[in-house]
Amino acid sequence: MWLRIVTLIRKEVLAVFRDPRNRAALILPPILQLFLFSFTGTLEVKHVKLGVWNEDYGQVANELIQRLSASPNFVKIEFAHSRAELQQMIDDQRVLLAMNFLPDFTRKFQEEKATPLQLIADGRKSNASQIAQGYVIQVVNQFVTEQQPMDNGASVQIVQRNWFNPNLDYIWFTLPSLAVMITLQICLNVTAMSVAREREMGTFDQLLVSPMQPLEIMAGKSIPALILGLIEVTIFILITVFLFRIPFHGSVPFLYLSLTVFITAMIGIGLSISSIAVTQQQALLGIMTILLPAVLLSGYAAPIENMPSWLQPITYANPLRYMMVVTKGVFLKDMPPLEILNNTWPMAIIAVFTLSFATWLFRRRLA
Repeated sequence: MWLRIVTLIRKEVLAVFRDPRNRAALILPPILQLFLFSFTGTLEVKHVKLGVWNEDYGQVANELIQRLSASPNFVKIEFAHSRAELQQMIDDQRVLLAMNFLPDFTRKFQEEKATPLQLIADGRKSNASQIAQGYVIQVVNQFVTEQQPMDNGASVQIVQRNWFNPNLDYIWFTLPSLAVMITLQICLNVTAMSVAREREMGTFDQLLVSPMQPLEIMAGKSIPALILGLIEVTIFILITVFLFRIPFHGSVPFLYLSLTVFITAMIGIGLSISSIAVTQQQALLGIMTILLPAVLLSGYAAPIENMPSWLQPITYANPLRYMMVVTKGVFLKDMPPLEILNNTWPMAIIAVFTLSFATWLFRRRLA
């Protein structure tokens, strides 16, 4: 009996490793996921960019700014010269936090009075904003403790404001992002399975002997996925706005323009997987190989600024990175059309590349 079991085990192991595609699927995706999770799967917030509008220029304000600059959690401090410039830094997501030192900050502190310090956070990144605010509060409290005796009534009162998400409600951040990620998964499933399913069912040969050209076949596979993706994301948006009461401030036409380009880019990736895969099982493995890195490198799980410097350039090839910015910007603030277009044209380049690559793969498999 044991000999028969051992023989069957040996047969199954050989069957798994005999196929080169199975060997690649068993080795490469787990190693890729291990590396990505180790560098991106963290709840730490580092390399925070801080904006400062210093109207005081006194000794106390300057020393506080120097302490924040010396903190390992803050990688860069950008100085503004007006409230409008400070606001623009947050609007453009150049900084996560912004501080405003009022003109009498040093004088009040030296007179041992309660000294207000305004701290403005980008509420579109609710979790990162809360952690970064904690870093600032820790530095300020340590400074006050060192500068003033224990029996002194002077203190720095941090006045916190959270733009675009006043209550830092986490669902305001997650639901718009989840709507895009679920749409991504649907588009990949529909397109990546299409050609592989035709091969398994035996209808792919019938498709090849039809009078349709390869480009016509690719269009016939792409357009239904595009329509289905737009319908699905519309349902998600309606649920997000009317059921969960998340505000929607931006432009609907520009949002759908960006969504159309995003879905087209993902259709190209899905068709590339489908052209390579022979079976639906291989297509499913290809979907998981693409899906997890796309989510991890989008800035949803952890800010892109926290990732290693060598990994950050890779995120520019991820359409989900740009769509996340557009979706949260359209929902939580009235993102200007020019800013939406600035995040849409990179996705258009990716869409042209992925569709061209999928068509080339399809023609090569037919040859």
